[in-house]
Amino acid sequence: MAKIIPFRGIFYNPDKIHNLAEVMTPPYDIISKQDQCNFYKQNPYNIVRLDLGKSTKNDTDKNNRHTRAANLLNKWLSEKILVQDTSPAFYLTTVDFTLGNKRVTRYGMIALVGLEPFDKGIILPHEKTFSKVSAERFELIKACNANFSPIFSLYSDQNIILDSLKDAACSKKPDISIIDKQGMKHRLWRITDSSVHRYVADAMQEKSIFIADGHHRYETALNYKNRLSSTTPGFNENHPANYVMMYLCSMEDPGLVILPAHRMLTGIKDSTLASFIQKAENCFYIKKIPFQDKGMEKARANFISALQSNSSKNMIGTFIKTRSEFYLLTLKPNVMKHVTYDNLPDPLKNLDVTVLTRLILMEILGFDQTMLDNEKLIAYSSNEEKAIHEVISGRCDITFILNPTKINQVREIARQGLIMPRKSTYFYPKVITGQMINSLTT
Repeated sequence: MAKIIPFRGIFYNPDKIHNLAEVMTPPYDIISKQDQCNFYKQNPYNIVRLDLGKSTKNDTDKNNRHTRAANLLNKWLSEKILVQDTSPAFYLTTVDFTLGNKRVTRYGMIALVGLEPFDKGIILPHEKTFSKVSAERFELIKACNANFSPIFSLYSDQNIILDSLKDAACSKKPDISIIDKQGMKHRLWRITDSSVHRYVADAMQEKSIFIADGHHRYETALNYKNRLSSTTPGFNENHPANYVMMYLCSMEDPGLVILPAHRMLTGIKDSTLASFIQKAENCFYIKKIPFQDKGMEKARANFISALQSNSSKNMIGTFIKTRSEFYLLTLKPNVMKHVTYDNLPDPLKNLDVTVLTRLILMEILGFDQTMLDNEKLIAYSSNEEKAIHEVISGRCDITFILNPTKINQVREIARQGLIMPRKSTYFYPKVITGQMINSLTT
């Protein structure tokens, strides 16, 4: 039984911050070092200073980016840069973006969701996490006692629940409306009607909630709650740490988009790269798309088109440094039966990311679990042009281009209590950070 409640969110004071677009960012995990510097310069009150502050060589246990974030949070609250809502609310949001040549709108609701261990089957993950990232997020929540960005989560519903919020907001101007640097329009409405609150809370009780993006933040919130419950006298079911801020979106929303997470590998020996295609021929049908220097763009377009038109097959594209050809690798029948030695269930076995992780990275390239957990060896991008260019520039050795995981695959895997390889999905666009903050103090 999922427990969804309204809350008194903390948001930027429009009387103090006249251009709200300057203080909001994408989630921390897709912000590069250069992006971080740019956001620092963009506005002295940018949310990045709280959610992803800069480290220095002089950092100590008592003075580091997490303690500085806590001090800034308190300062901005005292200066009324940030203000807390006067009444509990559900926050209806929309994001308008372009996909191909089409303008798309995705609806969501920001609310508090009761924390539950995964084994209860109420809140369901679908991906593995990086232990180092979870540890870093835990230090931040300990210092600041706040959620700075909502966890992107999904539930199955024909938009009936969100329709009740849309009806409540239809005659109102949005409380927040910004256009970010990518040209996406973000809007937010405060829904304070208690009858709507009751309807939504009752309807959500029957739902399972699937984490789309934010597994590290959810694990961190659980660890934070457990820590407080064991160290705080009088901790009870009413403590704010029993909840976490989530952005909830219907799986049936036409604006829900999943992009692939392409892999870019570094640190691969030249001898391993030289023998890769020959070894892969034991497991895959190989198609080459050669090019000369001037014909690379046409070859790349043919390469991507062929990959996308075969999304129903286990086809993976690859590009290797110093090679003048792209490769399409199509899995041969029954191969995975011989490599999934731990009897992976079929929903996992049939994923392209499983074929890539288990067969290509582990069996052919020799990666172990430690290497798979090493972000210095594997980088990710949802943009195939960038992934290919990283090889051309010499910044990575080989890239693997994937088709996106399908939403029905995510749903089925989560329902069965299974876990995909890391970065199996890239839900697009990410939920913006800075629209709402949730305090975890009493």
